[in-house]
Amino acid sequence: MRLRHSLLALIAIMPFVAPACSSDTKAPTAEVSVPVSILAPPQTTAVSTTTSTTAAIATTTTVDAAAVFELYAEVGPYPVGVTTAALANGVNVEIWYPATVGSIGTETYDVRDFTSPEIKALLTADVPAIVSYQAARDAAVADGKFPLVLNSHGFSGIRVGSSFLTAHLASWGLIVASPDHPSRDLYHSVSATPVANPSDATAELFASLDYVATSAATPGNRFEGHVSTTQVAAIGHSAGGATALAAARDARIIGYVSMASGALGDDVAGTEMPDKPSFFLSGAIDGVVPSARTKAAFTAAPPPSLLWVLEDVGHNGFDDFCTIGEGTGIIGIAEASGLGPFLDAQPSFRRLGQDGCLAPAAPVATTFPIINHAVTAWLLTLFGLCEGPQGLGPEVGTLYAVGVTIEQH
Repeated sequence: MRLRHSLLALIAIMPFVAPACSSDTKAPTAEVSVPVSILAPPQTTAVSTTTSTTAAIATTTTVDAAAVFELYAEVGPYPVGVTTAALANGVNVEIWYPATVGSIGTETYDVRDFTSPEIKALLTADVPAIVSYQAARDAAVADGKFPLVLNSHGFSGIRVGSSFLTAHLASWGLIVASPDHPSRDLYHSVSATPVANPSDATAELFASLDYVATSAATPGNRFEGHVSTTQVAAIGHSAGGATALAAARDARIIGYVSMASGALGDDVAGTEMPDKPSFFLSGAIDGVVPSARTKAAFTAAPPPSLLWVLEDVGHNGFDDFCTIGEGTGIIGIAEASGLGPFLDAQPSFRRLGQDGCLAPAAPVATTFPIINHAVTAWLLTLFGLCEGPQGLGPEVGTLYAVGVTIEQH
């Protein structure tokens, strides 16, 4: 309770200044205390919708929310590195991180490689199934000590499945560790293959935390001295949002982001909601986890909490899947491969794999920058790396390419 009351007091007295972050911001080399503010205070000056420069954001005392959005929607000051590690139980974890200057590379993954051999052999259509993003495989870590974000994928998801966001966070000075969850990943959920070493998704998040923390304390390891282990947040999509919420009950997690998700079940009454800062995002046309369920979790969460509901965004608006299959997701690849009858017999898979990819959903190329801005700004503020309004409050809801309904308490 002390953390919550301190946050609310700081929000009440915080001066109305522009963000302290800019495109040349670097993470501190020493650990800093948790959050100056998670929510933008009520706006007292008119919000300008004109384009501004990064320099203006850093120096002006007028909050230019449009310019703040442009800042965090863009790639951050660090090149991105990525590596794959194996946890003690054999589960793989993908780790994105700020890399040294000059690190260059393009990382790709083929979603079919994350299915069982039997399923992959059926996905024969000549339809794009590859996702690419800028990152240097196994590059050296940049100088500095960086906060850690634990990412949890959803049902039928994969550890790299939100690379549009995880790589973006790394470019802004955060380390992101994202494990596979065999209990619900694409490989096991579609093929019904038994899990060799059953594990709990929340436990896999903390095993990833332990792996990174141990690496940071190991001489000669690429992460040696580069991880701020007292600054750890959890984020997740769909079922991963509920996993992030559950993980936030642990004292090591200082805040969490839940996307296209809710609490542990439809009825949040009696659910133990973590007394931590929280950020809930939902798509207004999500047919898998309706936004009302996300709002119920937000309402039940202790303050400070923030809710964004994005118009024209569905369930897969928060992962990479709508970028494959020529915009039709993995379902489009399956249908083009002649698996329509299988999908007809499993309508839940069709809905889960395609929701948010087809009209009336807005193209993810339009909505990804909005999500990148929101999650980046919120996490940087949580970790104390930015002060002042970050373009997160209700006053900015009309500034984006799609409307955003914003609530906070």
